[in-house]
Amino acid sequence: MTVELRHLRAFLAIAAEGTITGAAARLHVTQPALSRTLRQLEAHLGARLIDRSTHHLELTAAGHAFRPRAAAAVTAVDEALDPARAGTWPLRLGHAWSALGEHTTPLLRRWKQEHPDTPLQLLRVDDRTAGLDHGTVDVAVIRGDVDLPAEVATVVLLFEPRVAAVAADSFLTRKARLTLHELVGKPIAVNTIAGTATLGLWPPDAAPNDTVEVANTDDWIAAIAAGTAVGVTTTATAAAYPNPAVAYLPLADVPVVPVRLAWRQPPSHPAVPDLIAFARRFMTAQPPSGAGREGFRARRG
Repeated sequence: MTVELRHLRAFLAIAAEGTITGAAARLHVTQPALSRTLRQLEAHLGARLIDRSTHHLELTAAGHAFRPRAAAAVTAVDEALDPARAGTWPLRLGHAWSALGEHTTPLLRRWKQEHPDTPLQLLRVDDRTAGLDHGTVDVAVIRGDVDLPAEVATVVLLFEPRVAAVAADSFLTRKARLTLHELVGKPIAVNTIAGTATLGLWPPDAAPNDTVEVANTDDWIAAIAAGTAVGVTTTATAAAYPNPAVAYLPLADVPVVPVRLAWRQPPSHPAVPDLIAFARRFMTAQPPSGAGREGFRARRG
């Protein structure tokens, strides 16, 4: 049997809906036809993808592993057949927050100059892999330690110092530099989706007692600006999210954050190798940023 796009769409619909009934309605097919399509896909792969032992269907371990691959394949076909993209094929660069900080705009401009026939599309995706897992992007900016599949290649572009983010009217802004210990008096804003700062930064016997969990950088900034919480981030956030109600202050004695580019092998776009080589060359030529040296000063907008 030859696997067709409808087999992948069927599996993805069932995974998203959790029931055959919901998935059949979503795809406008009958339930028996959808069940038959799923069985054909499982027979081809030689693995059970959906656990049917409960009323609400669950993915098996094989199903969880197959889901991002199926999503990437469907997205790639949809992109290729999109009439609006005829004649152009944008190279999609994903990021969960801050992209490449102060280097983002210069990099995009230089790419446009050197590769005018390949548009570089910057996409923010609130996801730990910045859309790479689901095939939404061709290359992703990844910060910190992220679990990536074996077929994903990475290269380190730079290392970003961490900074504290506090309300601009906080008494903490009287200091030129802060320590993690000085932040424990307030709840810590934690981006649970794609953030690099967790309570693991603090010693176990001196960790904050309270957190404010958010799902994206906008909500993280809002919590800090309101004085509800303080946060730990990198210098890229200070460059990408200046806010008159937020001050960014250097943090002492905390590890820097590696910033990587990640892409699938084989690449989903023919220009991926060009972008990797270009980004490495571009970053190597950049002088040390003011935000990345000991002389970093708090920014308030």
